[in-house]
Amino acid sequence: MRIKITKTKNSENFYVIKSTYIDKKHSTKIVEKLGTLEEVKTKAGNKDPYLWAKEYAEKLTQEEKQGTRTIMKAYSQNKLLNKNENNNFNVGYLFLQDIYYKLGLNNICKDISDRYQFKFDLNDILSKLIYARILFPASKLKTLELSKKFFEQPNFDYQHIERSLSILYKENDFIQSELYKNSKKYLSRNNHILYYDCTNFFFEIECEDDFRKYGKSKENRPNPIVQMGLFMDGDGIPLSCEITPGNTNEQVTLKPLEEKIIEDFELADIIVCTDAGLASKANRKFNNTNTRKFITTQSIKKLKEFLKEEALDLSKGWHLPVSDKTYNIEKLRTNENLIKAYKDKTFYKERWIKEDGLEQRLIITYSVKYQEYQKNIRNNQIERAKKLIEKNPTKLGKAKQNDPKRFIEVLNTTDTGEVANEVYYSINQSIIDEESKYDGLYAVCTNLEDDVEEIIKVNHRRWEIEESFRIMKTEFNARPVFHTNEDAIKAHFLICFLSLTTYRYLEKKLEEKYTVGDIIDTLKSMNLTLKDGDYIPYYTRTDLTDDLHKKFNFRTDYEIISENNLKKICKQTKK
Repeated sequence: MRIKITKTKNSENFYVIKSTYIDKKHSTKIVEKLGTLEEVKTKAGNKDPYLWAKEYAEKLTQEEKQGTRTIMKAYSQNKLLNKNENNNFNVGYLFLQDIYYKLGLNNICKDISDRYQFKFDLNDILSKLIYARILFPASKLKTLELSKKFFEQPNFDYQHIERSLSILYKENDFIQSELYKNSKKYLSRNNHILYYDCTNFFFEIECEDDFRKYGKSKENRPNPIVQMGLFMDGDGIPLSCEITPGNTNEQVTLKPLEEKIIEDFELADIIVCTDAGLASKANRKFNNTNTRKFITTQSIKKLKEFLKEEALDLSKGWHLPVSDKTYNIEKLRTNENLIKAYKDKTFYKERWIKEDGLEQRLIITYSVKYQEYQKNIRNNQIERAKKLIEKNPTKLGKAKQNDPKRFIEVLNTTDTGEVANEVYYSINQSIIDEESKYDGLYAVCTNLEDDVEEIIKVNHRRWEIEESFRIMKTEFNARPVFHTNEDAIKAHFLICFLSLTTYRYLEKKLEEKYTVGDIIDTLKSMNLTLKDGDYIPYYTRTDLTDDLHKKFNFRTDYEIISENNLKKICKQTKK
């Protein structure tokens, strides 16, 4: 900072000014008006006013460097804002940027750029696509516009985004492999336990093509779909994903992707945990080796008859972990005192079975909490079925699995077997009784010989991979997908996968204390307003913002932040 003196015929005015560099233009701005020569003499006391003013400017310079300067801003009721000038900038993305660079995604982009020798900045494009997918999900064209909300402006055009998508598709395996290697340097990974599941995404098109195919939609949509298979590690961090045509049987997707990550990620001694939909015998046998084990959900209804009878027998053979005592669950189910006493306990019975040359351990568990959960869901569905009967039962249609309509019984014959004049609708109690037999019961098959408690604990964490799919579909708006060719579609879901990975690490950094909605809403709200080269926060400081600043070791919540300090923070997040 330095002193500027302007002289007129009748007065001499002193100003503290400093050089600025805004929007790639050099300029100066007034930091403080010290007043006329007479006013400065009064402030200087016995000192020479020119020397005092110079020393005062040097003092302000030192305070700004130390971040302790008190800044006075002048506002005018008569001065209009500059037209078409954006004065608001988001800095919430800086926490994501810190993780992005810690995961080495910038170096991955550099390696790819060096090989292809293109001119555009792939790192700037990929990073902005990831930050925007988490904070402001939209089409790629809209994302370019939304990226201008960030303090660091995008340095690319839409044509560069389009070109980058084909590159990202081609380098998909390289990106995922390098990301995994880099992530181990950032935080230790629990790659001993792997969770695998599939979901699909529908496209609002009338006809299928070579990639977007008709298949079994998770959302019961009649549209063409593509399928995502996702591996997650034991701590809930995404490991790898693969996009396949919508008509692919999800059971056959596990083995190819698992083989790929075993080779590319150099994994050994792993336990693969899946749900019943991916529990084919082929998948179990593939993971029945010295170095690969499996835990998979088993449908009790699909067990052989003698095994089903044994599972449904609640009177004997039930244990609690680390106990030799046996329990009668049938008595527990009807005794309110026992229900309260054992509400947080999980009972089990087990046996080894051999089918088609595969030996596996069948573990049946019973939980009061799970029983109440299933009962509540069914009761809610029964109430919905009753309302359907009251409204317009003639338009019921065919009932699907887990559809409330399955409880509705249609009676259109008389006792003598003749066709009735009227059709009668009622709740089918026999279906309710049959389903209630399975309340609280859950089964897994495994080739592990570990303690039952550990196996149950591992299997219980499968909910995290289901939550990951929900985050992509809701918070990240993974669809609609504004692409038609296979390369761009796969690149789009790669970006969603990278966004999910980045976000999950942010959750871990915050020790999983906050909800997805709270974290994303807070980051989106963390905006600063530009005023004469300095930035004023206009978001609410909360426990969450304090935790973010503490964990990442920088702050954006001072009453005013100089441009230089903000640039230092940006530089810090890129180390």
